[in-house]
Amino acid sequence: MAKVTVVGAGNVGATCADVLAYREIAEEIVLVDIKEGVAEGKALDIWQKAPINQYDSRTVGSTNDYSKTANSDVVVITSGLPRKPGMTRDDLIETNAGIVKSVTENVIKHSPDAIIIVVSNPLDVMTYQAHITSKLPRTKVMGMAGILDTARYRAFIAEELNISPKEIQAILMGGHGDTMVPLPRYTTVAGIPVTELIDKDTLDAIIERTKFGGGELVKLMGTSAWYAPGSAAAQMVEAILKNQKRVFPVCIKLDGEYGIDDCYLGVPVILGKNGIEKVIELDLNEEEKALLEVSRGHVKEVMTVLDKITNK
Repeated sequence: MAKVTVVGAGNVGATCADVLAYREIAEEIVLVDIKEGVAEGKALDIWQKAPINQYDSRTVGSTNDYSKTANSDVVVITSGLPRKPGMTRDDLIETNAGIVKSVTENVIKHSPDAIIIVVSNPLDVMTYQAHITSKLPRTKVMGMAGILDTARYRAFIAEELNISPKEIQAILMGGHGDTMVPLPRYTTVAGIPVTELIDKDTLDAIIERTKFGGGELVKLMGTSAWYAPGSAAAQMVEAILKNQKRVFPVCIKLDGEYGIDDCYLGVPVILGKNGIEKVIELDLNEEEKALLEVSRGHVKEVMTVLDKITNK
């Protein structure tokens, strides 16, 4: 009977907890937040709709008391300062690195064998922070970005073709943000290559919109998205707890895959009970490799910023 902790009871964390409960992915879901009463209130609200939506998962809230998270199987970290209009992900690094470091230390103290999913931004470098702090194997500390990014990409394609998004399969790679690498060559609609259904200019426009998908929502709402990110994190938890062996693009520390060492990037992986069961290496063409290298350079640059902050 699985137990999941979600750290950060803001919009993303609460959505993740709600989806986990509604779909009965875990027996117990613990919400933790630093702000007095918020986690308790949202957990209680989610529990009170259990009779309406017909689920048995129990949700519990805690204000900074990590003892309630003990023996969690999976921990989702959503804590951190959200982006505001005009703010880049890199602007968030120093504040959020400190938050993620503290959260990870508390999580590991009470659940040393937990699998950690990072949602905090800047995503790739926060995964780096959680990994070096936890000292867990790279297969047990991962970042949620690719599922969200591919969901946006697939949603835009479905809108363009006026079809169900269920019919669209896609993979993208690289860092979370403007340098992500959507792969039209690996995008299909019910098995049909998307390039046979959408002309190049239209597809390029969809790819550009996907790259700046987070920024589009920030401009519209004045804050970051939460329904899709929270649901994406819950989908990763489900794949792990149910040992589904699903293939998702996930941020992981690369150790030689794609010719890249010591860099945290989104790549297709198989998710199961042990976390990342396998990294899948695609046979990229030269253009795709060049785009991935640009993304690697950007992420490595931000990792270097974190290293400098850490070594002050």
